[in-house]
Amino acid sequence: MTNTLDRDYGFGSLLKFALPSIIMMIFMSLYTVVDGFFVARFVGADALSAVNIAYPMISVELAVGVMLATGGSAVVARRMGEGDEKAAREGFALLLAAGLIAGVLFTVLGLTLAEPMSRLLGASPALLGYCTDYLRILMAFAPAYILQLMFQSFFVVAGRPGLGLWLTVAAGLANMVLDYVFIVPLGLGIAGAALATAAGYLIPAAAGAAFFALRRHGLRFIRPRWDARMLLYSCLNGSSEMVTNLASAVITFLFNMLMLRYLGEDGVAAITIVLYAQFLLTALYMGFSMGVAPIISFNYGAENTHRLKSVFRSCMIFVAVSSVAVFIAAMAFSGGIVGVFSPPGTAVFDIAVAGFCMFAPMILFAGLNIFASALFTALSDGRTSALLAFLRTFGFILLGLLVLPIAFGVDGVWLAVPFAELLAGAVSVGCILWGRKRYHYA
Repeated sequence: MTNTLDRDYGFGSLLKFALPSIIMMIFMSLYTVVDGFFVARFVGADALSAVNIAYPMISVELAVGVMLATGGSAVVARRMGEGDEKAAREGFALLLAAGLIAGVLFTVLGLTLAEPMSRLLGASPALLGYCTDYLRILMAFAPAYILQLMFQSFFVVAGRPGLGLWLTVAAGLANMVLDYVFIVPLGLGIAGAALATAAGYLIPAAAGAAFFALRRHGLRFIRPRWDARMLLYSCLNGSSEMVTNLASAVITFLFNMLMLRYLGEDGVAAITIVLYAQFLLTALYMGFSMGVAPIISFNYGAENTHRLKSVFRSCMIFVAVSSVAVFIAAMAFSGGIVGVFSPPGTAVFDIAVAGFCMFAPMILFAGLNIFASALFTALSDGRTSALLAFLRTFGFILLGLLVLPIAFGVDGVWLAVPFAELLAGAVSVGCILWGRKRYHYA
């Protein structure tokens, strides 16, 4: 099977190959941010709170989709590297079938239990209607959401990362335009925000289905063959990415509770803005890691140690240089970032800018930690990847939230994420040093 993964990559060509995935992840992260902007500016604070309350349930969908996408694409790419074309196609088809079934189950839950789920997530009587409407609409489109996540990873495996990029750009633009149309002129409120986001799901999902159905060569649809071992292995291999998204939901809830205690509703709004900024900034590394992972998996499966080492060196250079550059840029433009959501001169703006300056050093370590987890996923070492993801996104942050506020008050809440990224960075370095002899990437 001929594939663009089977070639030598220098630093420039590797970055060019990963660039579509980077831009793709940034646009995907804009879905939530754009919704937050339009809801905050044109619907109201209660509606924005409802979006945040609904976030954990949407994160569960995201966790399932990313788990199948990252874990499954690594397995399929490795089979391609081993030259087993039929097994790669069968595994691809089975993974998509599993994603579709999971999406249908989420849809059923959303249509029947949106209100009880909203109550369980903490919606007050004033927020219940907003939250129920938002959840019901988004979960109705869960199959498209999960499939579009999976197709984006498999476009890269199929050697067509540019297609994933353009589809994601189209979806992002549609989401932004429809957010305005549905919320401002049509006055659909929070339901309009949900419908705009759902439209963004449908574009890459439909186009991806058409692409793999009509393709005659390379990775494409064929009749799936049941392989419980492969499906389970793919889920375990992608478990780190699943853990990341599930932990994010829990940690966001804890942040909100602590800020409510220290600074009230303004504090909750401020931490929400900063977490939006974190989501956008880390999308760079999530996209880069997603883009290079199939190359790592392919060369690992092909036992091409020379190429594997070259790719690893280029990845480490990118992570080191970009981490410093992004940190400097984030500090320089902190006021502008916060001002997108809250105008200068307000209490929320002042709290968020001060908090962002304490929060921003996390960027110096986040890139390394995200790449390290993705590296071991690409090498089909799901256990190490899951350990790194769990410690970074949950274990160390939970420790920080339990300890630092006692010593530093509200400043400790802002410092919890940099604290967690620093500790996770030490573990990541240790795992990379341990893995170089086992996997021969350095």
